Amino acid sequence: MTDPAATASAPSRPAAIARPRAQRSQARTLVRWAARRLELRSFGLVPEQFNPAEGLRAALAVALPLSVAVGSGHPGMGWAVFAAFWTCLCDAPGPDRLRRRLLGIFVVCGALIALTGSWIAAAAPFAGMIVGPLFVFAAVLWSSRIAYGGLLGTLLAVVAVVAVGFRQPLALASVQAAAFLGGAAWAYLLINHLWRIDPLLPLARASEAVVIRLQDMADSLVVLGEGRHRDDRWHSEHAEHRRTVRMAIERLRAMLERYAGDPAATGPYARACGAAETLFAALIALDQAYIDRIGPVGERLATARACRTTLLAWRLTQTRAHHEPPPLLWAAARLDRLRPRLGESLFAGCTLAFAKALEGLAHPAPAPPPPDPPAQGIAPPALRPALRPALRPALRQALRQSAGLIAVYYAAIVLHLGYPYWAAMAVVVVLQGGARVTWTRCLERILGSLLGGLIAMALLLVFQGPLALSLLALALACDAIALRSVNYTAFVVFLTMLFVIVTEMLQPGAGIAGARIIDNVIGSLAALLAVFLLWPDFGASLKVRIAEGIAANRAYFDAVEARVPVAEIEAARRRAGLASVEAEIALHDVGRLPRRFRLAEQGSALRDLRTIAGQAAIGWHRRLGQSGLDGQPR
Repeated sequence: MTDPAATASAPSRPAAIARPRAQRSQARTLVRWAARRLELRSFGLVPEQFNPAEGLRAALAVALPLSVAVGSGHPGMGWAVFAAFWTCLCDAPGPDRLRRRLLGIFVVCGALIALTGSWIAAAAPFAGMIVGPLFVFAAVLWSSRIAYGGLLGTLLAVVAVVAVGFRQPLALASVQAAAFLGGAAWAYLLINHLWRIDPLLPLARASEAVVIRLQDMADSLVVLGEGRHRDDRWHSEHAEHRRTVRMAIERLRAMLERYAGDPAATGPYARACGAAETLFAALIALDQAYIDRIGPVGERLATARACRTTLLAWRLTQTRAHHEPPPLLWAAARLDRLRPRLGESLFAGCTLAFAKALEGLAHPAPAPPPPDPPAQGIAPPALRPALRPALRPALRQALRQSAGLIAVYYAAIVLHLGYPYWAAMAVVVVLQGGARVTWTRCLERILGSLLGGLIAMALLLVFQGPLALSLLALALACDAIALRSVNYTAFVVFLTMLFVIVTEMLQPGAGIAGARIIDNVIGSLAALLAVFLLWPDFGASLKVRIAEGIAANRAYFDAVEARVPVAEIEAARRRAGLASVEAEIALHDVGRLPRRFRLAEQGSALRDLRTIAGQAAIGWHRRLGQSGLDGQPR
């Protein structure tokens, strides 16, 4: 019998996709390796979301108000600088209509908060300790009633605590509010009219990230060859590729929900999500075949190479370059040549799944007609159920943040903090959910502030004078916005440097960088204390998570065995994948140290959890290989 690995290479293949890039960037590979390990511990690292265009636009947004503030020498003009930066930060992914609405709310409400917060806080010596928590409570609670208003509420709360920190009589408070309105309005105009960036770019980046992670998984199997699979025994990064692909697909799904009102524009990305699910299921089956050493080695390797080529063809179509013949059609022809040479039905089923994914990408089905628009002034039905149950968690969140702020204000009095509003800002941005999210945010905020503060100290020794510091501030604003969706620690590093440099320019003082570090540590710890003491939400225990994961994966296996409709199998597979991710992350969650005493037992259970999923995927693709896509015997 001819070796499928040898016959997989046909002389007619185009040179552009003769083989995967042998000289892949070492740095990018290392970053993705780090991302897989950080994600297991709830630290996000998404290098594909680096956006230099947004960074350059933010630098321009900051440049105009910064030049006015430096030229006028008025401290209140600094509000225009930070307003422009915050407005760029508030520009979250979404269709133009959603982004404009959220940015418009931020510009108007932010100016009102800047005025009233500063003015009312000046009414009495300790009025800020009341006004700040009340404004934050209102901002968090109110934003929970707005679709995708979480970031808006956080930034309005930030404006509130900074306004309270700059308490002024009505005349000066009006100057601050006018400066905020000018800087925010300028940034709004720049974002929505003067320098528009493709609103679908985040979707394209999220789709690209899914394909890259699938390709990493396929590469790992090709490189393994005849070697022993690492996951045949449990280890601390067990099933890392399965986990990171699932998380990338879920990020794409979450992004698609933001664009649900424009199915015509998002259709290609929705199809990409479906194709990714199909390819992922086949890769899970192939991965388990490597672990269990199913079938001839040559067939396993040929199937893995075919998957890698399929993904490479997909990647080439994403570059929008012109290739002859088209990459998707060429990859499909390669699969057709390989399939008859595969004796193992599992591998034949995997190649059929690859072909199905390519078919969906190359020849998409017509999109269904869009639903009728809702009556004016009425929220779409899909949004109303999602908003109502969110009120109770939002109420707890608002109370937690208010309590954390009171603790910070008290600490500021006792410790004589120079910039207490920095500590208050840390409470607002760190306390963003349950214990897991707050814990990771706390660590990232402290680490980022420490690194950023130390680097800022060094930079202030090198760069002096308004011009040099202004150019440095613009570069920092550019980097901070460009990195905001990549990694929170990296974002905080540049954010800290930016705030220190701008404060040194507009309100010079001694020890600004050190004060920023101390204030952020205090605020982060206050947020952590609030989430631990007030309605602590640690999620289900590890034991429960593992039990839920095993149950979900058994349900997936049973669905395959029962030959239920494909849609039900795909839904069961997704539930199993999400449950597996939750269980694996819970092992490294807050309070993980006591679990180290039972690591072997827990690791064995997690391995069983993934093995069940692998066996279910094998069963489904064997059925596919025996029956074909049309359900008829081969």
